[in-house]
Amino acid sequence: MRIPVLSRLARPMLRLLGRDESGAVGALVAILLGGGVLVGMGAMVVDVGQLYQKRAELQNGADAGALAVAKSCLTSSCNSSVAGSFANQNSASGVAGVDLVCGSGSLGACPAPTGALTDCPAPPAGATNYVDVHTESLTKSGSTLVPPVFAKTLLGNGNYNGTTVYACAQAIWGAPKTATSGLAFTISACEWYQDTVNGTVFAPPPPAVPSVSVDEVLQFHGESHDGCKQDNASGSDGPGMFGWTDDSGNCQLVINGSTYADTPGTSASNDCKVALANDAVQGAPPVLIPIYSSETGNGANGSYTLLGFASFVVTGYSVPGASSPDWLDKSDSYHGCGGDVKGIFGYFVQGLIPSDSSGTIGGTNLGAQFIKLTG
Repeated sequence: MRIPVLSRLARPMLRLLGRDESGAVGALVAILLGGGVLVGMGAMVVDVGQLYQKRAELQNGADAGALAVAKSCLTSSCNSSVAGSFANQNSASGVAGVDLVCGSGSLGACPAPTGALTDCPAPPAGATNYVDVHTESLTKSGSTLVPPVFAKTLLGNGNYNGTTVYACAQAIWGAPKTATSGLAFTISACEWYQDTVNGTVFAPPPPAVPSVSVDEVLQFHGESHDGCKQDNASGSDGPGMFGWTDDSGNCQLVINGSTYADTPGTSASNDCKVALANDAVQGAPPVLIPIYSSETGNGANGSYTLLGFASFVVTGYSVPGASSPDWLDKSDSYHGCGGDVKGIFGYFVQGLIPSDSSGTIGGTNLGAQFIKLTG
């Protein structure tokens, strides 16, 4: 029986390994190169690496495209065409294919997932708005195949012309149900409805500068004779409850349920004084504040029931031990409420806010909404 050439060569090499390792590795490498094994492995590594790179580009493009379409839906009417430009910008070749944009409303229903790795998640439950953007590889010549670098040169692979690579991204948008509040401070739904005329009047967001007529004061407490808003006869939310909430750090409040705790008194923490100073600057972005529908308990044992989140631009404040004049209404920093008022000045806006990774969508829309990638 004839022994294959590779076996006849390998056996002496194994005997050499038993005697002396010097030079044996080099000899084995030479044999593997001569047999085409390392060349084939190298070709596979290069070509598979190219496919992974293209897949990453397409995924980045799908992510960016989904966020862009979602933003268009949130701010005006859905514009599915913007997905193409973002897909192209994320491709090294400058071109990428967008073969499907679908989702809520005018975007059209999406096909059911097939179980493929490149599928988007199933549509979100309930009435949550969403968009899916499906991308695929595309060359400048119009082909969807990613051409091979070396794979075609391998024995028996001469007819291989490349592979089509796919990716998909899903984005959802809407009002937050849980989120991290930008200020550890809250007001009642009654006050929010009054300030926004039942949710119909909002000021334009920064950098626009609105009329002073939209400027409001969110009070910690007030006096009944000065005509200012208040939630009960004592000028507070509840007994010993004036609007400050648990501070999770940096004057932020993490709300991951339907209720959140009160912090008694009108005094701001040092963190909140710093946060207010940073927020009460013209051009600063809006802050997210929780709006409550009811309160229970009192003082340190008090809690609020969340209605939703509002977006508020801080223009000034007056708290025990710290204050900043209202940069919008410079004529009257206390808004006619008397010099003893304690509160935060500013106005409500609506629109897109930065989302946080722990937040969820599906709450009551009080003007603040965000976009989130889900897959």
